[in-house]
Amino acid sequence: MIKEKDWFKDRGYPHFSNKTPLSVRKRVLYYVSNSKKVTKHSFSPLIYKEIKQRRYKTSNFNGEIKRSHKKIENDKIVSNSKIRKILYASHIDAHIYSYYAQQIITPKYEEYLSKNFELSNSITAYRQIETDDKVKFKNNVHFAKDVFNEIKKRQNCVALVLDIENFFPTLNHKKLKLAWSKLLGTKTLPKDHYNLFKAITRFSYVKLKDLKTKNGHFDEKELARLKRIGKHTFFESIKDLIDSDIIIHKNQVKKDGKLIGIPQGLPISALLANIYMLSFDEAIIERLTLKHNVFYRRYSDDIVVICKKDQISIIEKVVEEEINKIDLKVSFEKTEKSLFKIDNNRLQSYKIEEDSLIKNIPLNYLGFEFYGYQTLLKSKNLAKFYRTMKESIKRKHKRVEIQKEKYLLDDAPIFKRKIYRLYSFKGVKSRLIPSTRTEFVKEKAITTPFQRKFRGNYLRYAYRAADELDAPEIKRQLRNHWKILQKTILKYEFSNSKKD
Repeated sequence: MIKEKDWFKDRGYPHFSNKTPLSVRKRVLYYVSNSKKVTKHSFSPLIYKEIKQRRYKTSNFNGEIKRSHKKIENDKIVSNSKIRKILYASHIDAHIYSYYAQQIITPKYEEYLSKNFELSNSITAYRQIETDDKVKFKNNVHFAKDVFNEIKKRQNCVALVLDIENFFPTLNHKKLKLAWSKLLGTKTLPKDHYNLFKAITRFSYVKLKDLKTKNGHFDEKELARLKRIGKHTFFESIKDLIDSDIIIHKNQVKKDGKLIGIPQGLPISALLANIYMLSFDEAIIERLTLKHNVFYRRYSDDIVVICKKDQISIIEKVVEEEINKIDLKVSFEKTEKSLFKIDNNRLQSYKIEEDSLIKNIPLNYLGFEFYGYQTLLKSKNLAKFYRTMKESIKRKHKRVEIQKEKYLLDDAPIFKRKIYRLYSFKGVKSRLIPSTRTEFVKEKAITTPFQRKFRGNYLRYAYRAADELDAPEIKRQLRNHWKILQKTILKYEFSNSKKD
């Protein structure tokens, strides 16, 4: 029996409202399930943070084409990094969003999709879809497999991967409200839902970096004082936040003079984005899948279409017409076009670039590179794994050097168990790890032991993907990971690393 996702989650981060441990679940449930209380609930400001994703892309440097982490823009060399803007809610607010998403809106959304088999199959992200054996829920590996299997089945076909520009930040509020009401079967949003709608569309936020008030760092003494009195928060009360010098920003992104966009990072954001896209999904199924036998899948803002080569123009025309109806935009110049055909008795991928074909350029989809005859992990994801491994060991070496200097030690070891668990084959099994939790009761610290579940590392994911996709070549991609790990450890002077 598959365990359903629980709406209640004990979030560990500090915010503007206190943590809600499992012990207060009943109290929280009483509050979030009471529509009158939700109608009157005052939502706190969100906390905004940026996640920088380094990208290694082909760029034009004054006529010279080369791959780099940088590019030339407006005659200046700038980073290729992609900035993801994440906003996250206070604990009680997050519970409200999560409860409404999972317990109230999702059942109606799934009921709506269940009436249309093609539609339900086409929308894959942010849903709990059972595998064929009903043992677990599908993930991106299964969704990628469906696409790759369809290509293998059709053989001579074209795969188009389209991306919606600035998806969450450009959603039209009026269209979202209408789609939300339609799903609920009401002319207007009920008062409790409308309060959520206002909080999501007219949101305010505080930048995480602005909370680092001590020379770019958090005020650890103040946070410790608040913990001692039982508050895992940045301020003792919202009033203290308002009275402080911290700037509270408001959503001011506008189009044609009207606010647009919803925060990415709330427990309800992904579901609302799917609801917003419903009319688009239905139109594509009606105009392309049913009429032209086009294979369509949408994973959030990533769209993949599999068709015949002579259907490309009509697909782009229909997609552009329908995406314009919901005030979004697809960047067609960035669309990946991959041709697949039998070459020397095997299925081979070609990149379609203007009027030419470039052999052996894979289809990139959901973290995998599909060549027709083989499937590999996306090269940038593999590079990120090794980069994270090396940076982690470098940080640990820096800490060891500080300890040696502080305590006048001749040598200091690296604790290999955790490193191996995170970055080697020794961490592919899930397990319970001994840990401790410290809480303050009447200003006294009480530490209790507990077992923390470790779900496995990136290699666990990769090995499982290799099995699911029947792609042993993925495991071969990782065959040198142990050597690379040991070589990285040997670069630094740890007392328990041996050099030959």
